[in-house]
Amino acid sequence: MHLGENNDISVNDWLISQEDISNEMQYHQAETPEAARYAAAESLVIRELLKQRAGEAEISIQTEGKYDEEATFSALIEAEVQVPESSDEECKRYFDNNPQRFCSAAIIEARHILLAAPAHDIDARVIAKKTALALIRKLAVSTDSFADLAEEHSACPSKKTGGSLGQLSKGSTVEEFERQVFALQPGLCHTPIETRYGFHIVIVDRNAAGQPLPFELVKDEISSYLQHQVKQRALRNYLQRLMAEASISGIDLDQAKSAHIQ
Repeated sequence: MHLGENNDISVNDWLISQEDISNEMQYHQAETPEAARYAAAESLVIRELLKQRAGEAEISIQTEGKYDEEATFSALIEAEVQVPESSDEECKRYFDNNPQRFCSAAIIEARHILLAAPAHDIDARVIAKKTALALIRKLAVSTDSFADLAEEHSACPSKKTGGSLGQLSKGSTVEEFERQVFALQPGLCHTPIETRYGFHIVIVDRNAAGQPLPFELVKDEISSYLQHQVKQRALRNYLQRLMAEASISGIDLDQAKSAHIQ
């Protein structure tokens, strides 16, 4: 990408100043200031192209008596960008090619004993881990005492129900606990699970993998997704055509193939 640092940008003889670009930069997060400046400039160019094309098409939307730029752009795009509907055949093909995306959520039923230790307290965490290992050795002989040990040692309110966490699905607990527990097979985990809260002794009672969902249940979701993809491609093509037909100076838009508008 290339953007002159000292030159204004011209779009069909309409000037976009460096001050305009600097003011726009606050809305564009990027890894470097140069990338943010380019993204801001590209956005202003696109906005100006749409504004000029709306004028040519005599499209102007008023909201509460004032010119509404966003509504005008939406009306312009609706009028000039053709977006074909996704067919049932296309949806079914996507469904068949991506079976892993269409499953019910995995669910586990688990019990735990939380030996609490603050993340910053190294000494407390060492003690908590040693205690966890000792309790695991005891439970490895027999798990019959799990509820009693939870009542005695756990810092979690679940100790009142034998340490039961009930049914868990992904996203229902902290990431570091979830990542480890969902990988377990039913039974006692023979190593403590470490999280920001301390160390957990875990028994998995049931681990039910997600089940494939029928096509009819997810067809609308697939159709919406594919329609969004088609619309984005159509918008990019439309913007590229506007750029190709315009006289633009002060910015190299070779990278504009990735241009994106919301």
